[in-house]
Amino acid sequence: MKLSSSQISSMTLPQILKLRAETHGDALALREKDRGLWRRTTWKGYFEQARLFAIGLYAIGFRAGDRLAIAGDDAPEWLIADLAAQMLGGAGLGIYPTNPWPELQYIVRHSRAKIVVCGDQEQTDKVIDARRNEGGLPDLTTIICIDMKGMRHYAEEGLMSFDAVIELGRKSEAELGPRVDAALAAGQPDDVAIIVYTSGTTGMPKGAMLTHRNMLYSSAETVAIHGLDESSYSVLCYLPLCHVAERCFSTVMQMVTGCVVSFAESVDTVVVNLREIAPKGFLGVPRIWEKMQQSVLYRLKDTTPLQRYVVEACLARGRPIALRRLANGGRLATMADRLMYTLLWLVCFRSLQHYLGINRVRAGFCGGATVSQEVLLFFWILGIPLYQIYGMTESAGVCHTQRPGDTRLGSSGRHISGLEQKLGPDGELLIRAPSVFKGYLFDEAATARAITDGWLHTGDIVEIEGDSGIRVLDRKKDILITSGGKNITPSLIENALKDSPYIREAILLGDGRHFLAALIQIDLESTGKWAQELNIQYTNYRSLAQNDKVRELVEEEVKRVNDRFARVENVRKFVILAKELDHDDGELTATMKVRRKVIEEKFREEIATIYGSAA
Repeated sequence: MKLSSSQISSMTLPQILKLRAETHGDALALREKDRGLWRRTTWKGYFEQARLFAIGLYAIGFRAGDRLAIAGDDAPEWLIADLAAQMLGGAGLGIYPTNPWPELQYIVRHSRAKIVVCGDQEQTDKVIDARRNEGGLPDLTTIICIDMKGMRHYAEEGLMSFDAVIELGRKSEAELGPRVDAALAAGQPDDVAIIVYTSGTTGMPKGAMLTHRNMLYSSAETVAIHGLDESSYSVLCYLPLCHVAERCFSTVMQMVTGCVVSFAESVDTVVVNLREIAPKGFLGVPRIWEKMQQSVLYRLKDTTPLQRYVVEACLARGRPIALRRLANGGRLATMADRLMYTLLWLVCFRSLQHYLGINRVRAGFCGGATVSQEVLLFFWILGIPLYQIYGMTESAGVCHTQRPGDTRLGSSGRHISGLEQKLGPDGELLIRAPSVFKGYLFDEAATARAITDGWLHTGDIVEIEGDSGIRVLDRKKDILITSGGKNITPSLIENALKDSPYIREAILLGDGRHFLAALIQIDLESTGKWAQELNIQYTNYRSLAQNDKVRELVEEEVKRVNDRFARVENVRKFVILAKELDHDDGELTATMKVRRKVIEEKFREEIATIYGSAA
């Protein structure tokens, strides 16, 4: 059943869930792999579990305006808890399962969450640590755990299982059910639905408040642009649900289209699950698409010379066809191209698509950070329509998207309908739309800095091209200005470096200095394999990174990139980091974005070797 725009604009997410349960309750909504078997949940079951959980929450004191935190891996229970809080007029907020307890403590304490839903013992232990350490969690009353394995002897105050809350809801249904139903019916589109804590690359994370209207508007426009519906869209949920993009492309788009959401067993099994599920839609952050591309290139090295020759020849022959296709709005331009692509597909591309599990994808999406054009082009060569999107937490996900007919390489596409845009004096993109967030929780000053006269300051420097399409250059705060006054866009050079299979991360330096340099993290898997083929001995990342032959390898990769840029944009010196960047060490955010200030401080000795002691 396709929802009309008037329905979408006048309802909340739980109200749409209720409508779908009433109209096609026996249809499949969710599925999750459990011990090798798919556990299926219908729309009716989805709504009933969310309602019972909401009744249970009400029984333990959760009320309209309260906040419920969720810390755990993606699972149906994650969505059920989130929607249950919304049914009661509250808001759900996610915490990355990789967050250490001090970050969890900050988010739970700042949000004044009364209840935390934990995925397992590990997440529960973090909440308990946060509760017992300095500052504590003064507003927290209840900890709910989905998987109670290993916790039989826990005696923490307010600890209960997810199933116990469902059972409490079932026992209290006669008494409290009408109150929950009334709260559900009373929900308004402009009520806060979710709170997304930003990744905090420059400071402590802020809680962006997003309403039902914000989320549904952004998702419904994306669905309309790409012509998605329940028959043409199914999705694999694998990115953390506290990330606005995953909420937008799986949970909210599911409400709009009525499609099926399947849960990956883990982030590490995404490619395996893709092959099994073969979704029709797939969202990936750049790192996911990069890993998929590299998995093909790694596998290619283990094939016979003839197989390697065939694949490389097909990729080379498909490249100009893909470039013409992109220039032609995503359509094969001539009969000759169509015939040649069909031949390449039969010989090679069909097998590669099946290997990656994307053979049924009708709309692939890449967003969340800047991405190399070579990565996007690789999938277009294979025949996968991969659309670059642009958005941010504060715009409820997508606000610009490439689309059929508008697939210029490097562009993020045109804005969704109903959105206004303009450039600030320094080239910063400003937008105004129904999807712009309500503000930051308990932070009026930050809200005032982000929104001026209704215009959201995105913090991104862009170029507007063609029919209002945008090309993102870089984050405003990341633009480097050399001592010679040259403005440098670091992401362009960093992405070019990361095109190398041997470079996992690159951080460009040069702000206020007379030449550019880089801190480079090698890719342990691909560089390790290269080292093994040459019989180079190493024991761990550090010993590999400090090997002279590896430095020569990286030097060649840097030279290759330098040849593509003007001399002033060349990386003159580099240091290979002796350790892998890590979220637990504060060098990366939970979404794997580089914290430049932290890295420049942590690796100041390495930077000093490049620029001298004055650095």
